[in-house]
Amino acid sequence: MTTRRYDPERRQRIIDAAIRVVGEKGIAGLSHRSVAAEADVPLGSTTYHFKTLDELMVAALRQANEGFAKVVRSRGALEDRRVDLAGELAALTGEWLTGERTGVELEYELYLAALRRPALRPVAAEWCQDLADVIADRTDPVTARALVALMDGICLQVLLTGGEYDEAYAREMLARLIP
Repeated sequence: MTTRRYDPERRQRIIDAAIRVVGEKGIAGLSHRSVAAEADVPLGSTTYHFKTLDELMVAALRQANEGFAKVVRSRGALEDRRVDLAGELAALTGEWLTGERTGVELEYELYLAALRRPALRPVAAEWCQDLADVIADRTDPVTARALVALMDGICLQVLLTGGEYDEAYAREMLARLIP
């Protein structure tokens, strides 16, 4: 009889591997088998921790969503009412977009996968709502949602066109929405 090895980090390694697989091969390349190979774990471990690919993608999207949240928290300027809100949001967006581009693309790939995978929709919506809640402390909830939508649209345009992020343009457009 073989003893089961205690591996408290295995679930996290599987999530990290799923993120790497999506980063390298896209959503189409994600399978329990590809993730198990990437994580160097038995195939049964991936299905033990994540019964379906949707469960695995939810965990990966939740973790990927942390990227922008970390940028927001690390700057901490949104709470300061003396700071220009449009300028700070434009700078935050720029910091995120000019960071590790593969990570940003991965986050959006998982985010957009929610179009075809309903299980991902609540997690994608959480990202928007969490950011809107932070911004709503400086404005009203409707304006906060509009600002998030504009930031999201600007990010998508930059990613899809391969263009450069124009912080001055983003600041000007964001300022137009702030009463």
